[in-house]
Formats: sequence, structure tokens, C-alpha cells
Amino acid sequence: MINTPKQLILQQIAAITTMERGKLSSYSFKDRCGLTGPYHKLQHWQEGKNHTRYVPADELPAVQAALDGYAQYQQLTQQYADLVIAETRQNIAVSKKKTSLHQSSSPKRRKSS
Repeated sequence: MINTPKQLILQQIAAITTMERGKLSSYSFKDRCGLTGPYHKLQHWQEGKNHTRYVPADELPAVQAALDGYAQYQQLTQQYADLVIAETRQNIAVSKKKTSLHQSSSPKRRKSS
């Protein structure tokens, strides 16, 4: 069985095991004594509100991998949409050509015998 480009994209999407939305930021406090960071926070918009989650240093690799997974998902779904849109436009053009071939500008008259 030959995999179509759409099927290959869907397989790649299904292979993404972790996802997280948002932006990861690092920051530190220069005016604090002792530990100054860096600290990390993950921010994302949900239901019209900005949500912030503070990320411990030991979770950083997993959170970054999940963010990368979501970025890959976004890119692949864009490719999938582009393929479906191109197919849709092609199908519309083909069906338009077929209907215009069947229609004539002047009615045909039968010859009497």
C-alpha cells in the first residue's frame, strides 16, 4: 500500500508523544541575596486569560520537548491543511469543467426524418 502525503503527515502527527502550549521564559532576581536563578515560567493563553506555571529546573528538558512537540504538531497540521485545500480547489475546478462540458450555449435540435 502506498502512503499518500496526507497519510504520512497523519502518521507523523500520531508519533508526537508530548505537547505543551505556551512560551518558556527564564528570569532572575538581581536584588535578591543568595539564589538569583535563573527561574523559569511557562505562559499560555487559555479562555481569554494568561496562565503562568513556574517550571523547576529538573522539568525543563521535558517541558522544552513538549513545546517542540506542539510546534511540530502546528507545522504538520498546516501542511495537512495546505494539501487538503489544494485537493479541494482541484476537485472544484475539475467538477466545474465537467459540468461546463455537458452544458451547451445553444439547445440542440433534432433533425426530422
